[in-house]
Amino acid sequence: MNTRSDERGEAAVAAEEPKTERGLGSRAPEFIKARRALHLSWQVGVFVIGLAVVAGGVLLLPLPGPGWLVIFAGMAIWATEFVWAQLVLRWTKRKVTEATHRALDPRVRRRNLLLTTVGVAIAAALVGVYVWKFGFVTPWNIREE
Repeated sequence: MNTRSDERGEAAVAAEEPKTERGLGSRAPEFIKARRALHLSWQVGVFVIGLAVVAGGVLLLPLPGPGWLVIFAGMAIWATEFVWAQLVLRWTKRKVTEATHRALDPRVRRRNLLLTTVGVAIAAALVGVYVWKFGFVTPWNIREE
């Protein structure tokens, strides 16, 4: 074998290895990490920007908009600098992946479909009984007596 085929073989082996998670810690550029005052001000800036994004996400929760997505984006900003945010983000990713696998399980999907069908049937029966007993009158045709 020549050197060129060995290199391709190593690349193929490296591609087959499972991806490992990045190490914990700051992802600031080296020249920033080398100066304590600059690194501290970098961390404060990252914290303030992340806080603004998370606060915006919290405001979007009751309003129409992607509240949780914005909150997770703020957490991702914090995770570029803070270990605690990296750990929270890893835990959240793991839980979302587990929930996705559970939701895609065929037995769970059949159960959810059955429960939804029963719920819709009960709601339709209740609406039918209400309309049978009281009739269907649109709000603009209600007469006040």
